[in-house]
Amino acid sequence: MKRTIFFILMFTACSIIAQEKISTNKAIINFEATVPCFEEIKAVNKSVMIILDPKASTFLCTVPMRDFHFKLDLMEQHFNENYLESDRYPKAVFKGKIAKFDLKDIDETEKEYVIKGRLMIRGKYKEIEVKAFLKKVYGGIQIKSDFPIAIADFDIAIPERISSKIAKTVNTELNGIIGNDEMMLLTLK
Repeated sequence: MKRTIFFILMFTACSIIAQEKISTNKAIINFEATVPCFEEIKAVNKSVMIILDPKASTFLCTVPMRDFHFKLDLMEQHFNENYLESDRYPKAVFKGKIAKFDLKDIDETEKEYVIKGRLMIRGKYKEIEVKAFLKKVYGGIQIKSDFPIAIADFDIAIPERISSKIAKTVNTELNGIIGNDEMMLLTLK
């Protein structure tokens, strides 16, 4: 009898936890703004926070701007001080809703979803729609997304003398595993 009650309580607890928000603060964003025939402009940020609320189908991604790292220190300095003004605008935020999302549909097969929301960079907001690919992996849910960001949409001023050396649209890739705890693994089974 005690064993039966224990299993019922455990099942109920897992069901409740499955509806809680799941997150990571170790997602990765790579971006590239390289123009052919000029110096490579690439950066990586390994401190991206993602929160997924399966019940509301909402997605939140917060990116600390100072955590982008470039091959050259001078590029990093210009990025933070001149272009993104990272002291004044310390993070970028994307908050959106995942269309047709149900946690029960996530399995080992990658599925494409559309996330519609608002991207905020440098205090400027832009409504965007991105494709995201989700699947169950060891440790939680893997998310991958590639999307372009137009520099002009966020009033990022590039000096005219170097504007031809920087792409007008930045290619951005997001990759992370959301919910890397033991309970998350139980709820996804």
